[in-house]
Amino acid sequence: MRFVPAIVALSLSLLPVAALAQTAGISGSPLPDQPYTLIYPDVMVTSGEAGGPLTINHPGLPLQCVLTVVPVEDTGWTAEGALAALDAAVVAAGWSETFPGFTLGASLVTRYQSNPALQYEGTSTGGEQGPITLVHTETVDGDNGYTLDCFYATEMAADARPVVDAIIANFSTKQDAQPVVTP
Repeated sequence: MRFVPAIVALSLSLLPVAALAQTAGISGSPLPDQPYTLIYPDVMVTSGEAGGPLTINHPGLPLQCVLTVVPVEDTGWTAEGALAALDAAVVAAGWSETFPGFTLGASLVTRYQSNPALQYEGTSTGGEQGPITLVHTETVDGDNGYTLDCFYATEMAADARPVVDAIIANFSTKQDAQPVVTP
């Protein structure tokens, strides 16, 4: 009987871990030649078709992420090389078509769960939807190029950015990855 309090205490100490484990949604590629694991808060809603972009939307925040996997020929691509060759003016001009007044901000090499990735971010001056922040990441693994773009209302950065950072940190170009950061 004296072990009952210890067992109850041990059980209660495990409850937060179980609750955290239930807060992640996981999507994996249905195509064996385009492996990935995308881990995100389970409240986010997924849409997309096999072989096409996978979109996740947050119902409580103006936040959307789009994962695209495409075949590539440049299998020697590296995140470090892409960062060194990044042309800020070309990037800003390209995104300005979608996000008026887009300005490129920080650019760096970050880590997906599986490998390094180029990351850059920027903001738009607005439009109908108001100022938008974009966090773009990309990498190459094997014969596939992966881009993961997350967009959110700039005014919601305090709530949205930690979610975006967790999605990026947990993304893997491998199948069947497990969360390393709680979304």
